Amino acid sequence: MELAGLSTDQAPPISAPLRFFLTAPLFAILAGFLILLSESSTLFSRYSIESIAITHAITIGFLGFVMLGALMQMLPVLAGVKIYKVKIITLYSHIALVFGVVFMVYGLYFSSPFINLLAAIFLIFGFLILLIPMLIALRDVDNFSPTVKAINTSLIFATISILIGGYLLFGYSSGTITHIHLIVADIHSVWAIFGFVGILIIGVAFQVIPMFYVAPRFKPFCKRRVVHIISAGLLVWAFLNIFYPEYEYIAKTWISLFFFAFASAVWVKLNNRRRPTSDVTVWYWRTSCIFMSIGFFAWMFNSYLDDEYIVIISIIIGGGFILSIMIGMLYKIVPFLVWFHLNAKGYMNIPTMNEMTNKKILIVQFVLYLLSILGFIFSYFYPDILVYSALSFILSMVLLEYNIIKPVLVYVKIIKTKPDFDMSAFNMDV
Repeated sequence: MELAGLSTDQAPPISAPLRFFLTAPLFAILAGFLILLSESSTLFSRYSIESIAITHAITIGFLGFVMLGALMQMLPVLAGVKIYKVKIITLYSHIALVFGVVFMVYGLYFSSPFINLLAAIFLIFGFLILLIPMLIALRDVDNFSPTVKAINTSLIFATISILIGGYLLFGYSSGTITHIHLIVADIHSVWAIFGFVGILIIGVAFQVIPMFYVAPRFKPFCKRRVVHIISAGLLVWAFLNIFYPEYEYIAKTWISLFFFAFASAVWVKLNNRRRPTSDVTVWYWRTSCIFMSIGFFAWMFNSYLDDEYIVIISIIIGGGFILSIMIGMLYKIVPFLVWFHLNAKGYMNIPTMNEMTNKKILIVQFVLYLLSILGFIFSYFYPDILVYSALSFILSMVLLEYNIIKPVLVYVKIIKTKPDFDMSAFNMDV
């Protein structure tokens, strides 16, 4: 594992990212139960209340929590910035987002304007209380690497998407749903998934693929230009979608080709890694690359099909592409955090990252997850398999929660013992 270029002295307390990581699978489990209790006909309608609620239980409750936890840890380490009062704002943000997601699901399902209003307030506050300090801290970064530039760009898209999402949720609370609402919803979903999540994944991959997998570094053109090109494509797409929707396929092709190029580059890097050992997280990256390629080409051609298969495409991109990477990175980040913080406190006799997890359970979880995603896709044509897919997804998320709790229990056990090395010897009063 290569740790070059990391500013380890700026790392936040371990509780800051862990509270987000440990909560994320719980919302995925909630989404699984909502799918289990819903009719397939309503789930495969893009604008049904059930599909909107389940989608946001996954996107905000799982993906959002994982990304915020990762950003809390990575920004200080990669960019060397210190986020203002990180312990307090992560605590308040976490509480607000938990209530926000729960209120949103409840408010949408039971058509409660007041609860939807509360959900919008809690979600906007929960996100912005973290994103704004991050953006402010990034202004003073000296080492503005390609990863930091990508993170900065993704945070801008995230902020805009969250404000748009708040506007949409206010619409549900007031009952004012118009044609403009649907256009804005398209921009919200595309910019959130491709601008926030997609660009963040690309930027993080520049760092974590070589670091965790000892793989070749990305080429300078990829690191310097791809994020800008995709960002420009998203701006062009938004303009065309509003004023010239018949030409939006041009921007879709633009965006899709560069995501496909990124997927191909990741696949090649993983093939050429210096230690090609079998690893479930590599399986997740490879699965993500496959779904990314299929999903973006399907999204590109879906314009010719009047968005008939947009729900399936959302499952392929959101579940197959993004969720795969998030789960794979959780299996790397959580054990790394435990090892990193224990080592920093002077503990030398620490289990390795691989020893903190059970490989057999990781494999079972991966298989159940993959079966569930494939089941969700094919349940569009064969509705009877939706129940089994939902059960497989719930069980996979339960195992995921177990797999990330296990390293945390290692930390709790070791931190109660005396360190092997007294780190206070390096502390000096100035």
